[in-house]
Amino acid sequence: MSKGEALHRDWHQAAQTLSEALPYILRYAGKTVLIKYGGHAMGEDHIAQRFARDIVLIKQVGVKPIVVHGGGPQIGQMLDRLGIKSNFIDGLRVTDAKTVEVVEMVLAGSINKQIVSAINNAGGKAIGLSGKDANLIQARKLARTTRDPESNIEKVLELGFVGEPTAINPDVLHTISASDLIPVVAPIGIGEAGETYNINADTAAGAIAGAVGAMRLLMLTDVAGVLDEKGDVIPHLSRERAIAMIKSGAIAGGMIPKVETCLEALAAGVGGVVILDGRVEHAVLLELFTEHGAGTLIS
Repeated sequence: MSKGEALHRDWHQAAQTLSEALPYILRYAGKTVLIKYGGHAMGEDHIAQRFARDIVLIKQVGVKPIVVHGGGPQIGQMLDRLGIKSNFIDGLRVTDAKTVEVVEMVLAGSINKQIVSAINNAGGKAIGLSGKDANLIQARKLARTTRDPESNIEKVLELGFVGEPTAINPDVLHTISASDLIPVVAPIGIGEAGETYNINADTAAGAIAGAVGAMRLLMLTDVAGVLDEKGDVIPHLSRERAIAMIKSGAIAGGMIPKVETCLEALAAGVGGVVILDGRVEHAVLLELFTEHGAGTLIS
């Protein structure tokens, strides 16, 4: 095959791919898709650049993307540099007054602006927000308890300034999404007295997705999706099966809070939630614009 013939074949395949994507593009046109962006994908420049291009592309074809990001590893690195010790309880970072200042600096500062810059460099128009802006994420202190296995006595865990959303103000996001801007949200909440709360990014994403009535919530993670007993990705889960798998222990460990967040988002009115591997090239495009998707859809 000559070089010209090979190029012609590649162009034909590209055109065929675009043609096959049309029904899916039409399905999501004008609809809100919330993307929770986190994990190792955020730490690798080439993956981050691809992610930014994909977000710009879906905006250009009429989808309304909202990005909510995490930043746990980056927060840990900054705390280490500053000599501030950090502990975890049940997967949540204990956040005292000094730590919450660093959390806000890293999430609403450096990470948020890195993502905004990447999207802008890819040809989009992104704007960075935290949950404090326009009271986007109103929050309260997270109440978490644990039971001593020996005494069976329940005690309250002291997590400091770790919060949970109490209300979401979607107006600012609707206004931004209706323009040519792409909102990028850091999961920092604000309390009744103006205090700052560190909110789990998955939790924030689920709450925001429900408040804006998102058609899809894409949870980009470091795993391919929910796995069955053979280690294969389950393409689709009903609410009922997901609940049953948690109860049986088939869904365990760190996947439990992710699936629970998905179920809460569905209960809040989100059309469907997908857990997928953010390290996969063009994972967002594969999920939205192809027949088979790229992860586990819970609906």
